Amino acid sequence: MRRRELLGLLGGSAVAWPLVARGQQTAMPVIGFLSSISLEESGVAAFRRGLSESGYQEGRNVLIEYRHADGNYDRLSSLATELVSLPVRLIIALPSSPAAVAAKNVTSTIPIVFLIGTDPVRPGLVASYNRPGGNVTGIAINSDDVTAKRAELLHELVPKSLPLSLLVNPSNPNGNDVVEHLQQSLRARGRELIVVGATKTGEIELAFEAMDRQHAGGLVVRQEAYFLIERTLIVSLAARHAIPAIYGARAFTDVGGLMSYGANRDEMYRLAGVYAGKVLRGTKPADLPVEQPTKFDFVVNLKTAKSLGLTIPPALLASADEVIE
Repeated sequence: MRRRELLGLLGGSAVAWPLVARGQQTAMPVIGFLSSISLEESGVAAFRRGLSESGYQEGRNVLIEYRHADGNYDRLSSLATELVSLPVRLIIALPSSPAAVAAKNVTSTIPIVFLIGTDPVRPGLVASYNRPGGNVTGIAINSDDVTAKRAELLHELVPKSLPLSLLVNPSNPNGNDVVEHLQQSLRARGRELIVVGATKTGEIELAFEAMDRQHAGGLVVRQEAYFLIERTLIVSLAARHAIPAIYGARAFTDVGGLMSYGANRDEMYRLAGVYAGKVLRGTKPADLPVEQPTKFDFVVNLKTAKSLGLTIPPALLASADEVIE
């Protein structure tokens, strides 16, 4: 081989090597992370932990594109469309059904793994729990039953003659199902239910004023992504209006909420990461049954109870998984 030809070959190789490396980088799978709340609230660390259990670490052999709606559900559709256009290998949609529905509405081919607090069959996300079908599966908490359980716990604390109230977000289309289920549950206990709604800060304050006017004895806060963002405000208003309240996440009792009952948040996000890893390894969503939590944590904040002048019944206190002194 002539010297000039050899130099030309070496020069071409020198140019080709970075291109090959760049091609290998772009071949790295990309996950679209679609959150209806802020990233700070979205359990990213626990999700990454579950992902690593499946052999994937962000930046090493998988990339993650993050998009979040900060509680504004109207943004979810455009954010989902943006992720699909990148493109991504799969979409993680959490922690609300509007995020999962937004993702499903823009793609029927890219796998979607959800983490939601409602029945995924009702909005048509999956055909059934055991056989999801299509391109969607994930982790779901049946909020109807769990909300009824929260009301049952509050029922033990509040005078039987007073109605209980339920705070919902009207912009979340799944709220009506929860209302009907809870009304039936409380009716069987001889309780009236007052439903109040809020989609923004000012409306939350008005909701508490409405509860006062209707003499609500206690408040069940629906498990809702937007309410998690506003938890400090909601807890402070419950204290100001002296209304005993129970919430769906430990994060509320951490900031002074009276009681919380719900699935372990970090464990749910970890499971979402595990499911994402399984899909990346080739398992079809249609072959992955929808996972449901089996362990729920009941937390009581005794400091808040004392400030409200409440005495927690011994049986109720004994059933708590954790008591905050």
